[in-house]
Amino acid sequence: MFFERPGGGERAILVHLEGQDPEAREDPQEFQELARSAGADVVAFVGVTRHQPSAKYLIGTGKVGELHDLVRTEQAELVIFNHVLTPSQERNLERAFECRVLDRTGLILDIFAQRARTHEGKLQVELAQLEHMSTRLVRGWTHLERQKGGIGLRGPGETQLETDRRLLRMRIRQIRQRLEKVRSQREQARRGRRRAEIPLVSLVGYTNAGKSTLFNALTASGVYAANQLFATLDPTLRRLELDDLGALVLADTVGFIRHLPHKLVEAFRATLEESSNSDLLLHVIDAHEPERMAQIEQVMAVLGEIGADHLPILEVYNKLDLLEGMEPQIQRDVDGKPLRVWVSARDGRGLELLRQAIAELLGNDLFVGTLRLPQGLGRLRAQFFSLGAVRSETHDEEGGSLLAVRLPRIELNRLVSREGLRPDEFIAQHTLQ
Repeated sequence: MFFERPGGGERAILVHLEGQDPEAREDPQEFQELARSAGADVVAFVGVTRHQPSAKYLIGTGKVGELHDLVRTEQAELVIFNHVLTPSQERNLERAFECRVLDRTGLILDIFAQRARTHEGKLQVELAQLEHMSTRLVRGWTHLERQKGGIGLRGPGETQLETDRRLLRMRIRQIRQRLEKVRSQREQARRGRRRAEIPLVSLVGYTNAGKSTLFNALTASGVYAANQLFATLDPTLRRLELDDLGALVLADTVGFIRHLPHKLVEAFRATLEESSNSDLLLHVIDAHEPERMAQIEQVMAVLGEIGADHLPILEVYNKLDLLEGMEPQIQRDVDGKPLRVWVSARDGRGLELLRQAIAELLGNDLFVGTLRLPQGLGRLRAQFFSLGAVRSETHDEEGGSLLAVRLPRIELNRLVSREGLRPDEFIAQHTLQ
């Protein structure tokens, strides 16, 4: 560590502030879920009403004394605040409580550190942690802020605090360079998909809305899914075949949360860019959550931060199995365009409707008709069959294939242009869509 702080532990007291600005107020139930997700053994939950936060402790001195006694009584090793603390407030509270103090940002960072699995994910978490820690170095080495005086100790030199700051800056710079390389690699992969004209669909939504469960149900994958906050950190991409559309790439992304720390949004920008470069966003919503409207607002706010709020969005109301009297359905606007789909990722109800809605939104320029392929284009014929685009086949007098097909026009153009030909050379009949 960069400075001596009380050791952390699992026995935690949670402190939730009420009376704050409504925009800054946090959800106490979500706070407890976050603490449990981090592995804390919650021994007490304390609500504090304070309209004017104290600059020194955030809370009043009387409440500081109460919490100090509670820490001793419960033998707590950690006090977690459901609020953002300044570095000085964190240090003052640690001195008063004689135990480790963590704020909301530090708690979320700890969960991210536990869940990151890939090299990129670990780098992103480390970057966010170091940037958070850099603001906490100010009071860490106060006993070494000045060079010691005396014979043999005078003159220029570097204090321990300056050394740590320099090492921290160097490490942050190294991580940023590595993440920039990852970012360019992702951009190369995206360019390749765009050249192949394969649509990218990203799952976004509030944490624990069921994105990974839905991802596994659609793609038959084994992505880790659990009933806890931030179960998914590392993005996963899988190919998905839809009958009426062909191939697309489905991306599972990190969940959002109310007041997601800006350090995390910045650190995970390379990951979140998968969402901002999508052809369609599937906004997964927990239909059983009473606060779902507030969660929807938070997701849209984060999408705005990463420049993805202008993209086409299909709302997916998940966890239908927890609701009574609701059946899987597609809800449409006045023009018949899908707006939201009600599904249960757990038992699979409504997934066919979801596939249909995705195909409708992405395949709005479908070619449905008959193509006449001469005998010499057997490879092209096989490609249409491999895509599942052929509905029936007959033959003409010259032995050519008459294929009744249904596929996106961009896919038709791509396949035919590979042979150095034009699509209109083969169209025998076209049904307008």
